[in-house]
Amino acid sequence: MRFRLSITALVAISLISTIVSFRYIHAASMPAESTSDETPRSPVLVELFTSEGCSSCPPADALLEKLDRSQRASGADLIVLSEHVDYWNDIGWKDPYSSHEYSERQSAYATRFGLGSIYTPQMIVDGHSEFVGSDERRAREAIANATKVMKTPVSISSSLGDEQTVSLHIETGPLSPSSTAESAGLFVAIADDSDESHVSRGENAGRTLKHVAVLRSLIRIGAVDKSAGFSRDMKLDPNATNRRNLRIAVIVQEAVAGRVWGAGFARLSN
Repeated sequence: MRFRLSITALVAISLISTIVSFRYIHAASMPAESTSDETPRSPVLVELFTSEGCSSCPPADALLEKLDRSQRASGADLIVLSEHVDYWNDIGWKDPYSSHEYSERQSAYATRFGLGSIYTPQMIVDGHSEFVGSDERRAREAIANATKVMKTPVSISSSLGDEQTVSLHIETGPLSPSSTAESAGLFVAIADDSDESHVSRGENAGRTLKHVAVLRSLIRIGAVDKSAGFSRDMKLDPNATNRRNLRIAVIVQEAVAGRVWGAGFARLSN
């Protein structure tokens, strides 16, 4: 494990950043599709805090890709996000996907977990379990446990506007009765489907690193409570020049405990 920064305060999870452009809707999701025996699969959010400047991170990046590709976790519909922190950027290689906002998100988690430091690679499942990001056994155990929790249903539907816009309709049920909180925030995450870097300096110098579901934007769009769900139409008009295949996730997450009570997912491609 790589330990770097000490925690100084609880940091808010809401982040606002620019959404990347996309053109054609490939698929939408949630409720999750059924397995072959028609048993509904529970959505589970898997976040990996990582950095291209950390030599311990590539095995964790590979595990996240494996989980995303195989989807073999029993009863789970995995929604993965690769969140690149910025506190490794001062040792020779600046991670092009890094953001201080993701370092702050990780710090908020560390405060909730009672950790004295943040580290990479760290994997967090449904905002509830944390462990070294390359530990496949722990990952599968945490995912299996997460499927046993009742979740808030989340749906995403989409339609193509002109060449620059996509219309989304996001809808959720009320907050799960399993939650001890009275309300939870609703977040939209925009991520690159995949990325690749040729690292020339730092601990991974000379390596080609591959990533899946690289988070580029996380936006709070509202909240849900136990008495009512959420319904909203959104039009995304990002005016960005980088047109790559994207993923969109909708996350229902408590503000204080950080527990994830629901998630939905769609793939968007140009």
